[in-house]
Amino acid sequence: MAQNMIKIKLIGSVICCPEAQKKIVRSLQLRKMNRVVERPDTPAFRGMVLKVPHLLAIVKE
Repeated sequence: MAQNMIKIKLIGSVICCPEAQKKIVRSLQLRKMNRVVERPDTPAFRGMVLKVPHLLAIVKE
């Protein structure tokens, strides 16, 4: 059975953000602006996106 995936895009810069927010973005392996990664659609990944909504967005297909 295939697992549902979500696409997460880095839409904001982490330059002046607190270290905790930088760690969230780095843990998703997002390094550059406008990059998109695909991760499993689990409550953990959804929660990470909700912690920094000004930096991350879920891309609709």
